[in-house]
Amino acid sequence: MKSFVKKISKSLLLVPAAVFALAFVAVPVSAQCDAGTGSIATGAQCAAPSGAATNLFGDGSIFQTVTNILLFLIGAISVVMLIIGGIRYVLSGGDQSAITSAKNTILYAIIGIIVAFLAYAAVNFVTSQLEKASYVPTQHVASIR
Repeated sequence: MKSFVKKISKSLLLVPAAVFALAFVAVPVSAQCDAGTGSIATGAQCAAPSGAATNLFGDGSIFQTVTNILLFLIGAISVVMLIIGGIRYVLSGGDQSAITSAKNTILYAIIGIIVAFLAYAAVNFVTSQLEKASYVPTQHVASIR
């Protein structure tokens, strides 16, 4: 049973590692740039890679998508660990060390779910504050350029 849990945990660690590795894949930069104006907005547009996402915050944004995926993964892992802890508890056969180990597995799985939801709430709070801070009304956009 321990080797099975170790194999599952090792394979689950490969998912975040693969996502992290894909984050550093080079994206080609757009060659078309209007360098004549010299404004900060133009420089930012020229530096942006072609095909890069423009919506970082808000509904359907990159941060929301990543946090939703991570919350799903953590929730799924926690549910699997709850089931494993329950099976270990039922199969303990009265052995006190096995019962304690099973109870700890269940407890840590529940703590993992709580931490995941608190992290989700914190990320949503921070991204909503960043979205409010980076909001530029449309009447001022013309004066910036």
